[in-house]
Amino acid sequence: MDLFSLKGKTVAVTGASSGFGSHFAGVLSDAGARVVLGARRMDKISARVESLNAAGGEAVGIELDVTAPDSCAGFLAEAEKQFGQVDVLINNAGVEAGAKTYAMIDEDDWDHVLDTNLKAAWRLSKMYTEAVAKSKQGSGNIINIASITAFRTIKGQFPYAVSKAALVKATEIIALEGARYGIRANALAPGYILTDVSRVLLESERSDSFVKSIPMRRYGEFEDLNGPLLLLASDASAYMTGSVIVVDGGHLCAELG
Repeated sequence: MDLFSLKGKTVAVTGASSGFGSHFAGVLSDAGARVVLGARRMDKISARVESLNAAGGEAVGIELDVTAPDSCAGFLAEAEKQFGQVDVLINNAGVEAGAKTYAMIDEDDWDHVLDTNLKAAWRLSKMYTEAVAKSKQGSGNIINIASITAFRTIKGQFPYAVSKAALVKATEIIALEGARYGIRANALAPGYILTDVSRVLLESERSDSFVKSIPMRRYGEFEDLNGPLLLLASDASAYMTGSVIVVDGGHLCAELG
């Protein structure tokens, strides 16, 4: 299990005040990582940091607005100040525009989703790569949180699905171009995972039809992402870059079939 250990590593997670990001922080901390949590809601970040430290971990919270360049630069600089070089950057921050088609959204919807889900991931990855190159630390690791909506074509997911599809392609290009700096880049693409937000839909009267579209006949839980996350964050994936790990109970296979 030492192969999946994060002992001695610093991991920065965006969008860590709730949902995937908050859960990931706990998984990473349990694996031995020093964890830097970034988000706008400092009350929730502070509470999560307190719980991680109380459990014996090392965690700090830093206010972060991923759509603001100065905030992104400050986040990475403060992370390094607190724990030294950042070994892993997890671009997790993301938003949706609601169940809207391309004809229903307006420019504000488009800009909000694309700026948060795609442009911010590029901006932070660029800044992180520059820091790695400048420090001569020799290596870095970027994990982008995508979605199976990047591969499926369904109604009412525009522009969220567009941003996640673009993020998958961005991951591949970052892997190709970042290798010269020692940067690895991979993506994790969850399927239907039960969260505080998704429960409203997944446990509604439409639940049966959603579950039947998943070969394993169940929704995912946060814990189903633990193994894939630790694989990508640790040295167990040292020869992986440009890969996308889909965790969806076979949902994508059923769609393709």
